[in-house]
Parts: sequence; structure tokens; C-alpha cells
Amino acid sequence: MYPVEKNRFQVRKLEITDKSKGFIELLQQLSVCDSVSDKQFEERFLELNSYGDDHIVCVIEDDRSGKIIATGSIFIEKKFLRNCGKVGHIEDVVVDASARGMQLGKKIIKFLTDHAHAVGCYKVILDCSLGNKAFYEKCGLKQKGIHMTMYFV
Repeated sequence: MYPVEKNRFQVRKLEITDKSKGFIELLQQLSVCDSVSDKQFEERFLELNSYGDDHIVCVIEDDRSGKIIATGSIFIEKKFLRNCGKVGHIEDVVVDASARGMQLGKKIIKFLTDHAHAVGCYKVILDCSLGNKAFYEKCGLKQKGIHMTMYFV
């Protein structure tokens, strides 16, 4: 368990060097995430970076261990509805199992929702499991609708 210190865990944007700091291994705690080569990581990183503010991946690095211990992402959908409004889609939020309970997930959600608000989104949405509903409600989100999925793989 990591000791809690104010300002120790700052949210920042993903950097190209974060692969070597356990970023992929952290994602594996969330879902299926096969190994990613350095070349694949660099190509995807550069692609996402090219989208500017329309796709942000953020992380929290433990400044003592140098390990990435929390992450989340947001992409901005541009719509015709609501006077050509924008919607932020939050995805891939995960906190390392050893660092849970330290409010790091809330920091990630706040960073992502603040970004969505700053770029003019009228709402943010995310899908989550029933087990994570209470966490997201504590972050200010509300349940609306039903989640539907079609997997192709």
C-alpha cells in the first residue's frame, strides 16, 4: 500500500516514456490488453497525440517508484445535435490494485471532466459495471439509460 501524501500523486498527460513505467501492465488490470511492442506503443501514442485536445490519455505516476498507478482517457465526439455540440466519452479508467482507496480514481475523473468542460462539451458519458456505479456517482455522474454492446472479436 502506498502512503498518502498531499500533492504526491499528480495527474498528467501520457508521455511516450510511460510504457516503460508499467502503463500497459496497469491496463491489464482493467481488461484484455495483450503485450504491446515499443513500436506499436509509439505509433498509437503519436496517432492519439495528433488528435490534440480531442483525445487525451492521462496518468498518475508514483513519484517514488516511477510506476504508473492510475490512468483514464477521454475522446471528444463532435455532434450536430445541440448546436453542433460536443460530448466527452470517458474510457479505460483504472487504478493499480495496490493504490486503490487513495482517491486517485476521483483525481482521474476530475481531470477528464475538467478537460471536457474546458473544450466546450455539454456532457460526459461513460460505461461501467454495476460494481463501479457507486464510485462514479461519488464523482458526480448519474445513471442514465441502458448500456448495449456488440463485440466483433
